[in-house]
Amino acid sequence: MIWWEDFKVGHVSEMGTHTFTEEEIVSFGRQYDPQPFHVDKAAAERGPYGGLIASGWQVCAVGMRLVDETFMNDTESYGSPGIEKVRWLKPVRPGDTVRYRMTVVESRASNSRPKVGLVKHLWEAFNQSDELVLTLEGWAFFGRRPK
Repeated sequence: MIWWEDFKVGHVSEMGTHTFTEEEIVSFGRQYDPQPFHVDKAAAERGPYGGLIASGWQVCAVGMRLVDETFMNDTESYGSPGIEKVRWLKPVRPGDTVRYRMTVVESRASNSRPKVGLVKHLWEAFNQSDELVLTLEGWAFFGRRPK
Protein backbone atom coordinates (compact mmCIF):
# COMPACT_ATOMS: atom_id res chain seq x y z
CA MET A 1 0.00 0.00 0.00
CA ILE A 2 1.23 3.48 -0.87
CA TRP A 3 0.36 6.17 1.68
CA TRP A 4 0.44 9.96 1.59
CA GLU A 5 3.76 9.91 3.48
CA ASP A 6 5.34 7.99 0.59
CA PHE A 7 4.88 10.88 -1.86
CA LYS A 8 8.11 12.87 -1.53
CA VAL A 9 8.49 16.28 -3.17
CA GLY A 10 10.69 15.92 -6.24
CA HIS A 11 9.94 12.24 -6.78
CA VAL A 12 9.46 11.38 -10.46
CA SER A 13 7.40 8.40 -11.62
CA GLU A 14 7.42 7.11 -15.17
CA MET A 15 3.81 6.17 -15.87
CA GLY A 16 4.23 4.38 -19.19
CA THR A 17 3.48 4.93 -22.86
CA HIS A 18 0.54 4.73 -25.18
CA THR A 19 0.36 4.68 -28.98
CA PHE A 20 -2.67 6.55 -30.32
CA THR A 21 -4.38 4.89 -33.27
CA GLU A 22 -6.58 6.57 -35.85
CA GLU A 23 -9.45 4.30 -34.86
CA GLU A 24 -9.33 5.20 -31.16
CA ILE A 25 -8.87 8.93 -31.88
CA VAL A 26 -11.99 8.95 -34.05
CA SER A 27 -13.95 6.77 -31.61
CA PHE A 28 -13.10 8.99 -28.62
CA GLY A 29 -13.78 12.12 -30.65
CA ARG A 30 -17.18 10.90 -31.81
CA GLN A 31 -18.22 10.09 -28.27
CA TYR A 32 -16.70 12.98 -26.31
CA ASP A 33 -15.27 15.75 -28.52
CA PRO A 34 -16.81 15.66 -32.02
CA GLN A 35 -14.84 18.49 -33.58
CA PRO A 36 -13.99 17.81 -37.26
CA PHE A 37 -10.23 17.49 -36.64
CA HIS A 38 -10.94 14.63 -34.17
CA VAL A 39 -13.56 12.68 -36.14
CA ASP A 40 -13.31 13.30 -39.89
CA LYS A 41 -10.03 12.55 -41.64
CA ALA A 42 -10.90 14.46 -44.83
CA ALA A 43 -12.14 17.54 -42.95
CA ALA A 44 -9.13 17.35 -40.64
CA GLU A 45 -6.75 17.43 -43.62
CA ARG A 46 -8.35 20.71 -44.72
CA GLY A 47 -8.39 22.08 -41.17
CA PRO A 48 -5.91 24.01 -39.04
CA TYR A 49 -3.80 20.98 -38.07
CA GLY A 50 -3.43 19.45 -41.54
CA GLY A 51 -4.75 16.10 -40.37
CA LEU A 52 -6.47 14.13 -37.67
CA ILE A 53 -5.44 14.83 -34.05
CA ALA A 54 -6.43 13.36 -30.70
CA SER A 55 -8.65 15.34 -28.38
CA GLY A 56 -6.64 16.89 -25.56
CA TRP A 57 -9.14 15.29 -23.19
CA GLN A 58 -8.25 11.90 -24.65
CA VAL A 59 -4.55 12.56 -24.00
CA CYS A 60 -5.49 13.39 -20.38
CA ALA A 61 -7.74 10.32 -20.05
CA VAL A 62 -4.97 8.00 -21.26
CA GLY A 63 -2.67 9.57 -18.65
CA MET A 64 -5.27 8.90 -15.96
CA ARG A 65 -5.47 5.27 -17.00
CA LEU A 66 -1.68 4.96 -16.74
CA VAL A 67 -1.70 6.66 -13.31
CA ASP A 68 -4.27 4.14 -12.08
CA GLU A 69 -2.30 1.19 -13.47
CA THR A 70 1.06 2.49 -12.21
CA PHE A 71 0.24 3.35 -8.60
CA MET A 72 -3.19 4.85 -7.86
CA ASN A 73 -4.88 1.48 -7.39
CA ASP A 74 -2.28 0.69 -4.70
CA THR A 75 -3.21 3.74 -2.61
CA GLU A 76 -6.04 4.76 -0.36
CA SER A 77 -7.24 7.40 -2.80
CA TYR A 78 -9.87 9.92 -1.81
CA GLY A 79 -10.16 11.54 -5.23
CA SER A 80 -9.14 15.05 -6.15
CA PRO A 81 -10.25 18.58 -5.36
CA GLY A 82 -9.45 19.51 -8.95
CA ILE A 83 -6.94 20.33 -11.64
CA GLU A 84 -5.32 23.75 -11.59
CA LYS A 85 -3.83 23.85 -15.06
CA VAL A 86 -3.87 21.78 -18.24
CA ARG A 87 -1.83 22.77 -21.30
CA TRP A 88 -2.01 21.05 -24.67
CA LEU A 89 1.26 22.07 -26.30
CA LYS A 90 1.44 20.00 -29.50
CA PRO A 91 -1.10 17.90 -31.37
CA VAL A 92 -1.07 14.15 -30.86
CA ARG A 93 -1.56 12.38 -34.18
CA PRO A 94 -2.39 8.82 -35.21
CA GLY A 95 0.68 6.65 -34.69
CA ASP A 96 2.22 8.92 -32.04
CA THR A 97 3.55 7.13 -28.98
CA VAL A 98 3.24 9.32 -25.92
CA ARG A 99 5.30 8.80 -22.75
CA TYR A 100 3.88 10.06 -19.46
CA ARG A 101 5.65 10.98 -16.24
CA MET A 102 4.53 12.50 -12.96
CA THR A 103 6.51 14.63 -10.52
CA VAL A 104 5.43 15.37 -6.94
CA VAL A 105 5.69 19.16 -6.58
CA GLU A 106 4.02 19.74 -3.20
CA SER A 107 2.67 17.72 -0.30
CA ARG A 108 0.85 18.70 2.88
CA ALA A 109 -1.36 17.18 5.53
CA SER A 110 -5.02 18.11 5.47
CA ASN A 111 -5.98 20.62 8.16
CA SER A 112 -9.59 19.44 8.33
CA ARG A 113 -9.19 15.68 7.77
CA PRO A 114 -6.48 14.14 10.00
CA LYS A 115 -6.39 10.82 8.09
CA VAL A 116 -5.81 12.54 4.72
CA GLY A 117 -2.88 14.21 2.98
CA LEU A 118 -2.77 16.23 -0.24
CA VAL A 119 -0.29 15.80 -3.05
CA LYS A 120 0.18 18.27 -5.89
CA HIS A 121 1.52 16.62 -9.00
CA LEU A 122 2.78 17.67 -12.41
CA TRP A 123 2.16 15.40 -15.34
CA GLU A 124 4.26 15.74 -18.45
CA ALA A 125 3.64 13.83 -21.67
CA PHE A 126 6.16 13.58 -24.50
CA ASN A 127 5.75 12.26 -28.04
CA GLN A 128 8.19 9.87 -29.70
CA SER A 129 10.37 12.85 -30.72
CA ASP A 130 10.61 13.80 -27.03
CA GLU A 131 8.50 16.93 -27.64
CA LEU A 132 6.32 18.00 -24.73
CA VAL A 133 2.67 17.60 -25.77
CA LEU A 134 0.84 17.97 -22.42
CA THR A 135 1.34 19.36 -18.94
CA LEU A 136 -1.20 19.00 -16.17
CA GLU A 137 -1.02 20.25 -12.59
CA GLY A 138 -3.43 19.22 -9.88
CA TRP A 139 -4.03 17.88 -6.41
CA ALA A 140 -5.06 14.46 -5.09
CA PHE A 141 -6.17 13.25 -1.65
CA PHE A 142 -4.47 10.17 -0.17
CA GLY A 143 -4.91 8.25 3.05
CA ARG A 144 -2.24 8.71 5.69
CA ARG A 145 -0.33 5.74 7.07
CA PRO A 146 -2.22 4.27 10.05
CA LYS A 147 -0.43 4.76 13.37
